[in-house]
Amino acid sequence: MKLDFLSDFEDPYLQSERGKGVFLAGVLLGYMARCQVGKEGDIKKAPLFKQIDFGRMDLKRLKRQLARVPQLISAYEGMQKHSYLINRLAAEVGRLILSGNGDLGIDGNFAFTVGFGNAASYFWKIFGKEGKEELDNEGGN
Repeated sequence: MKLDFLSDFEDPYLQSERGKGVFLAGVLLGYMARCQVGKEGDIKKAPLFKQIDFGRMDLKRLKRQLARVPQLISAYEGMQKHSYLINRLAAEVGRLILSGNGDLGIDGNFAFTVGFGNAASYFWKIFGKEGKEELDNEGGN
């Protein structure tokens, strides 16, 4: 996993462990929502998108969504082929979120939304060639 690009952000919230975790949670859940509707589908129609309270997310709601990751992976075929990568990112998100303190607030909601909205590009920036090789080794596409 390549997370060094996070140091390019100058926002103080994104320099904290919690901030990185919240941003990456947005990437994770955004990527999963995209998998629910497919490449050409409207993200607003993804069940996961409809369950996220953008702008009013708190830590309890975020943890509730993250706790559903294993269930969502098994429910959607598009996620199953990337399950190893999704689980790796989910584990890192959990570690980072648990290492911080305080609630999300405005900064956290903004970081989450930016991660969610740009999920596909950041997901593959995180895994890049390494992710493709891992998928090939597992028999994925």
